[in-house]
Amino acid sequence: MAVQPIHLSVMATEENFDERGYLIQNGDVAKAVKARGFASGRDHFVKTGHSEGRRQRVPAAIEAARRRKLEKLRPHLRRDMPFREEAGRLNFLTRQVRKETRIADTDNVSANPYDEHMVKLIETYADGLILDCGAGRRDVYYENVVNYEIVNYDSTDVLGVGEHLPFESNTFDAVFSVAVLEHVRDPFRCAAEIARVLKKGGQLYCCIPFLQPLHGYPHHYFNATPQGARRLFEDLLQIDTVSVPQALHPIWSLHWMVKSWSEGLDDRTREAFLQMPIKELTAPPLSLLERPFASTLPEAQRFELAAGTVLTASKKVADQRVSDLGAPPERGGPIAWLLSISRRFG
Repeated sequence: MAVQPIHLSVMATEENFDERGYLIQNGDVAKAVKARGFASGRDHFVKTGHSEGRRQRVPAAIEAARRRKLEKLRPHLRRDMPFREEAGRLNFLTRQVRKETRIADTDNVSANPYDEHMVKLIETYADGLILDCGAGRRDVYYENVVNYEIVNYDSTDVLGVGEHLPFESNTFDAVFSVAVLEHVRDPFRCAAEIARVLKKGGQLYCCIPFLQPLHGYPHHYFNATPQGARRLFEDLLQIDTVSVPQALHPIWSLHWMVKSWSEGLDDRTREAFLQMPIKELTAPPLSLLERPFASTLPEAQRFELAAGTVLTASKKVADQRVSDLGAPPERGGPIAWLLSISRRFG
């Protein structure tokens, strides 16, 4: 049986315009209306949205498909985890779970399209069930894919966290985890849960960033090297490949860093920065620190694009359990590290 995609995002036209769907799809317009820059979504559509080719959401298109999906999923729900049914969705985000995992409300929208490999798995398991663990807001909805999220998007089927999947073991034919594990507080526990709910012989498709800047959703905890991605699952699953597809080519990291860096600068410094020959950026970093494009970089971009961060902490006196031998001698620190980087690139 072929699986039929349902499109949640369509072109807005004079004939089908829907105020709510238009504002859901276009977050910038919703903010502009709230700030009274436009009288309504319709006002924006008439003035600029139509010519810009803006799209809108049609969430009602999936209501019947979601009901059928959740009925198929019900026998596989864990019985030891409480949940509520809200607007046709299953919500496992109890107060205790929110507190443990530091779930916070967010207006950020995560939206990553399915790639060819994911679509092939969806078609392969047309009669089965696939878990999209951290699906984000999907523009295309499939009846055999369970959209699992911490945010109640119109495409979300089940609300919950990756560290506590509310499904029985060996439930899913495949699991997607795309740009998710960097956002969970305990990626090892999340990886263990993913492996647990995957059927024997089932397939995992996992994407986790390495050299991507800080991007809160609303939190961003851990990136991973290729070895780190392997380490998450190597004791749980048979690792088939670790690769770098075109969607994760280094050019994306370079573009992100340069674009965000430039946007943090004032107009004059930005123009000078963008006109710099790339060769100048290969100079020893210490020689560039006093250049305006580096010295005036705002704190927000410093955190977003940092080579690393330094954490300092202290132990509460009442909790101290250290001996009188004292702390070990310090072996370097930020300055030593910076000098080592300078020598490396010098």
